[in-house]
This record gives sequence, C-alpha cells and structure tokens, in this order.
Amino acid sequence: MSAKDTLVIIPTYNEAGNLAPLIKELDSLQSSFEVLIVDDHSPDGTARMIEEFGRTRPWLHLLQRPGKQGLGKAYLAGFEWALARDYEYVVEMDADLSHNPQDVPRLVEKCRSGYDLVIGSRYVEGVRIINWPIRRLIISYCGSIYTRFWTSLPVTDPTSGFKCFRRPVLQAIDMGKVYSNGYVFQIEMDLYAWKLGFRLAELPIVFTERQLGKSKMSTRIVREAMWRIPYLAMQAHLGLLSRKSSSI
Repeated sequence: MSAKDTLVIIPTYNEAGNLAPLIKELDSLQSSFEVLIVDDHSPDGTARMIEEFGRTRPWLHLLQRPGKQGLGKAYLAGFEWALARDYEYVVEMDADLSHNPQDVPRLVEKCRSGYDLVIGSRYVEGVRIINWPIRRLIISYCGSIYTRFWTSLPVTDPTSGFKCFRRPVLQAIDMGKVYSNGYVFQIEMDLYAWKLGFRLAELPIVFTERQLGKSKMSTRIVREAMWRIPYLAMQAHLGLLSRKSSSI
C-alpha cells in the first residue's frame, strides 16, 4: 500500500485523551497511509495536540472546522479535502480506538481486489463487539435489521463507521445532497454507492468499546435514523439517488 494513494479520515470532538495512544498505533503504520484529522473546534485542545504531533509526522494532517457540526458534515469536509489531493482510497475511522488501525491495510487491500466500497463489519461472521452494554448492542443490531428491511441493502452492518471508499465512489456521489448527519450518514453513503452500481463488500473486524471519553450516541441520533431511513428508501425507490453529472 502506498502512503500517497490512501488517506484515513478521523473526525474528532473532545478526543484529547485518546490521541496519544491513537498516534502511537498510527506511528507503526505511517508508511502505509496518510491521516487527516477533522476537528470540530474541540474545547479540550484536540487540535493543538494534533498540531504538536504533526510537527514530526508529515503523514499527519489537520482540518479545523469552526464548531461542532456533526459526524456527517465532518466526513463530507474530509472527502472534499481528499478528492482535491487525488487520493485513490479514502478510509473512515473513529478516533477512540474502537477501530483497530491495524485493520486499515486489510480494508484497502480488499478494495484493491476489485471492490469500490469495503465495510468493516461487526456482524458479518457473528457478533464481534467487545465491552458494549447489552442495550446498545440491541439498538445497533436492530438498527441494522430495520435498515435492511426498508432499503434492502446487502450489508449486515450498514451503520459501520470503519470503511474504505475508492475515489470514483466519492466522485460519483453528489455530496451536496447528502444530508444525514448522525450514524445514518453511514447508511446513506452505503445506499448511494450500492444504488449507483458500485461493488460493495464486508470484511469482519473486531469493534472494542472506547476506554476514554464519551460516546457520541444520543436519542437525537436514534430519532434521526428512525425517520430518515424510510425517507432514503423512498428516494432510492423513486430513483432520486442519482449520479453526480460531473463525476469522472
């Protein structure tokens, strides 16, 4: 894997406590990919820490935004940054070490084998989640069933935030029409890729609950998913998830 053709995007908001162990993990893989941290003006000094780490790590980049605008908008800003710099593979990953950075090369290599979007799945070969409370596991698993019921997405873990896109997928999607901002953002991106005819695959990963900081899951995010998933399914049925006319 060439560092020049792969970018890992990591959104952050108040993740200062996780940065040192995260950077330590990434240090061992620095020849494999570059990293963009998209920080939503964290009041805990996350951006300042990234700037300090970046002084001796040319593979580490920072994109600062003016305030907390949500997961979806953070990733869209990161995608725009990646496309402007000609990366061929773009990976989404959490900052809290719930996703193992050592799995990034596996996701990219799976993409290289002939897929356009590879999803790191917690459910594709049985449940692979460590330290989640049973209530959250039930919500997540039922959310996957709910999503497949409405959309028919051929994916066992449509809300996974650990995935690899090939550049043409991001070029084809009209980012100005992607409005989801919580975890349903992941579903919307999967649905777009599938409906536009791109090849999807899942790769089993182990998801480990964060040790530091607070989960971003909230009742507002769950409510967004409840109404937006049927809405996205209707759009897909009506053929409104169209390819961007200027895509390459």
